[in-house]
Amino acid sequence: MLYLNRKLGEAVIINQDIEVRVVAISGKTVKLGFTFPPEASVLREEVVEAIKLANQAAARTAGALPAVVGMAARPAEPGSEPPDG
Repeated sequence: MLYLNRKLGEAVIINQDIEVRVVAISGKTVKLGFTFPPEASVLREEVVEAIKLANQAAARTAGALPAVVGMAARPAEPGSEPPDG
């Protein structure tokens, strides 16, 4: 991890097209301003973690899906009759 010190109004440029600028400092809180191309994705860490957990849960559910689908797709055993409905 890279650590940098920046003062109010100073910036860091990443890959020549992403700018991160210190726009305000209040106590222990620093407000950052970002300038980046429209194709770039910028998410807060907690949002990325929530998406990752949701994707893992969906993958576990999807892993069980073929077994359920396989049960539904099985033909009825010979001699069995469908239930009255």
